[in-house]
Amino acid sequence: MNVQFKKGVLELCVLILISKKDQYGYELAQNISSKITVAEGTLYPLLRRLTKDDLLTTYLLESTEGPPRKYYSITKKGFDYMFRLISEWRQFSEAVDQFIKEGMENGEN
Repeated sequence: MNVQFKKGVLELCVLILISKKDQYGYELAQNISSKITVAEGTLYPLLRRLTKDDLLTTYLLESTEGPPRKYYSITKKGFDYMFRLISEWRQFSEAVDQFIKEGMENGEN
């Protein structure tokens, strides 16, 4: 998949996944990677920025498999931002779909 496509939607995907269930970094990376290949080195700076911008909060939870894990939780501000991004994504993807449809109708590949 095109790297620029992934960069553009990774933030939205992270917010959506965390809005469904608080997650720790590795768990989140696994969930995203099930559909989109992403390097952990890309994900952690994004999580730090979203936390710094008060879109996510963190808390530690003991783990049976080692040290405590840092979980990420979405804030009210994060929910508001996520819904705005979803709206923008829908408008954008509909416009792109329209370009594709028009291009295919004109015999372009």
